[in-house]
Amino acid sequence: MPKDRTPGHPGIQRIRDELQRLRAQHLYRTRRVLESPQGVEVRVDGETLLSFCSNDYLGLANDARVIAALRRGAERYGAGSGASHLVTGHSAAHHALEEELATFVGAERALLFSTGYMANLGVVSALLDRHGTVFEDKLNHASLIDAARLSGAQVKRYAHGDLARLETLLAVGEGERLVLSDGVFSMDGDVANVARLATLAQQHAAWLLVDDAHGLGVLGAHGRGTLEHLGLHPQAQLILLGTLGKAFGTFGAFIAGDEDLAEYLIQRARPYIYTTALPPAVAEATRASLRIVQEEGWRREALNARIAQFRAGVAQLGLKLLDSPTPIQALILGEAQAAVAASDALRARGILVAAIRSPTVPTGSARLRVTFCAQHSAQHVERLLEALAALLPILRSPPSRADSDTPRVPSPSGRRTG
Repeated sequence: MPKDRTPGHPGIQRIRDELQRLRAQHLYRTRRVLESPQGVEVRVDGETLLSFCSNDYLGLANDARVIAALRRGAERYGAGSGASHLVTGHSAAHHALEEELATFVGAERALLFSTGYMANLGVVSALLDRHGTVFEDKLNHASLIDAARLSGAQVKRYAHGDLARLETLLAVGEGERLVLSDGVFSMDGDVANVARLATLAQQHAAWLLVDDAHGLGVLGAHGRGTLEHLGLHPQAQLILLGTLGKAFGTFGAFIAGDEDLAEYLIQRARPYIYTTALPPAVAEATRASLRIVQEEGWRREALNARIAQFRAGVAQLGLKLLDSPTPIQALILGEAQAAVAASDALRARGILVAAIRSPTVPTGSARLRVTFCAQHSAQHVERLLEALAALLPILRSPPSRADSDTPRVPSPSGRRTG
């Protein structure tokens, strides 16, 4: 039955106008339907594609051992946890995983949250109120930005990586202070100067929360993330957030710090208290992936080899990537339509690379965000480089705002598409 499009509530018309604006500006987003497990080759919307846009950095999301642990966990505990952690939802699987994660990252305690977004909201709102001040990098993940805004505290942001400015802001900040930073910035792939952040936080009696969603499992000799990479560890003032849905290949998140912090969050972090615990079976699967992360260092070695191969190949093409030692490699194209056109052209060649646009990244910095997995082979990377070489005309001279709303790009057959 056709949908009634007659004018009604004024809010509906506002929504329709906003959707039309997003389409006109090449900012409208659609979901792809994945018909296979995550992997380097995926089935999406009926097509088999070589994927360079997953966060499954170590290739564990479809690992047989992790799946078997998930199955065993479901057989023992059931499909869901059935309650919040503070009622009857905190299982032996959750408890064991928290202890193992704390040992892994070198903290006194770890506390599980259902998502990284909820963990950031929980920590910031528990530590600060309207009398406190949050300081954060302008390129922080949306969950850190929203956590600061929703806490009611004063929010002071500094330009990306400008720690001199942060030092100035800290000197005049009021009340309890909390510095927020990504460990690895999710869209640029660069690593925060956490050592300097920690020093500044200590000098100004501030907390420091490092969201290491994209560093954990990937950076450091043992995969312990950005802190290990920089020779640091969680402590009283330095709080670590890790997520489990990226390098660990499962789902969920955790906060790591000292004993008192964990106990305080249990009492005061509303997103922890007032939500159902993640399924115990997922905790069991994560325990299996944690063992693999620790035992199979070859995965990080393979990942680093593919990153180095790609960066060298892109340099030979005369293209410039943002500086990043991580699986996140960003090729800046500028305008949204240029990024979409390049992503579409790669897909026409059987390669899936995400076009990232505003508001995820600042206006004018739309990009191809290429991400790597330990299971990518040298041949996979070479295929991507060959595809980029074929697209050099549009990559070097991306369409401007004055160009057509639907920029045309060469297809593999020589026909023009779009």
